[in-house]
Amino acid sequence: MLDIENFKIKLFADGANIESMISLYKDPKIKGFTTNPTLMNKAGIKSYETFARQVIEAIPDKPISFEIFADDLDTMLRQAIRIASWGKNVNVKIPITNTQGEFTGPIIKELSEKNIQLNITAIFTINQVKNAVANLCSDTPAIISVFAGRIADTGVDPIPIMADCLKILESRPKAELLWASPRELLNIIQANDVGCHIITATTDLLNKLSLLNKDHSIFSLETVKMFYNDAVAAGYKITI
Repeated sequence: MLDIENFKIKLFADGANIESMISLYKDPKIKGFTTNPTLMNKAGIKSYETFARQVIEAIPDKPISFEIFADDLDTMLRQAIRIASWGKNVNVKIPITNTQGEFTGPIIKELSEKNIQLNITAIFTINQVKNAVANLCSDTPAIISVFAGRIADTGVDPIPIMADCLKILESRPKAELLWASPRELLNIIQANDVGCHIITATTDLLNKLSLLNKDHSIFSLETVKMFYNDAVAAGYKITI
């Protein structure tokens, strides 16, 4: 029997709806939160800082990742310092490169040395993990977000990659590996089994947790009934 309560992996909620975030904050299964500018834009957030401060006020004691959105390293650095000042539970998300493909290692190093907790994001390759880890201060906690779901979208099995990432992180015991962009409930189990420290999931995926251990025969019957009821509701007819 699979029981999420017994999983070692920490479950973070990914989204930008403050009401949903506050509701999930009360759920002991949810250990932290992540968001990003894309999710915030889709949610209609107009003021980045106002939203972030409201979330931090409502959720003061679980880790929350907020992402910088500047594109030159100097401004990225200043934004990161500003975001970090909003709360002690903030992890500042730094993309592994800017839009020109320039590695953000210099600011990762400087911020980590300032004891600012980072979430290095948009990572897809082993070399990117190695480069990020090499610039982290060993005394400062950090999150390494590898987009396993998007790697799988390219037809590549992310599990061996995540296993290799964990080996690389052994040199930075305060750094945690996050399985980003999961696509299905199975990914949570896979991430837990491979040894990832964190997985982040949208509300849609979190809502599927109730399906753990569901009887497949019952699931089959429910699916048949769904097809039948939808055909009846649509008024479909076949002349026989």
